[in-house]
Amino acid sequence: MNKLQEYRIKNNYSCQDMANKLKISKSFYWQIENGKRRLSYEAALNIAKIFKTKPDNIFYEDYSYKKQEP
Repeated sequence: MNKLQEYRIKNNYSCQDMANKLKISKSFYWQIENGKRRLSYEAALNIAKIFKTKPDNIFYEDYSYKKQEP
């Protein structure tokens, strides 16, 4: 989830900051950001809300890339 990491860094948030905003553990957030955990639609909406954007702007490229893999 490179785009998610880019948004987080651009906005000067740490993984802990994001975890606190989402009310999840830091390790759970890290796993989302690094593609180790699947992201629920609700979580994607909440993350997008933090960055004041649409979920597609953050997650679409990652999703479409995974769909193209054999």
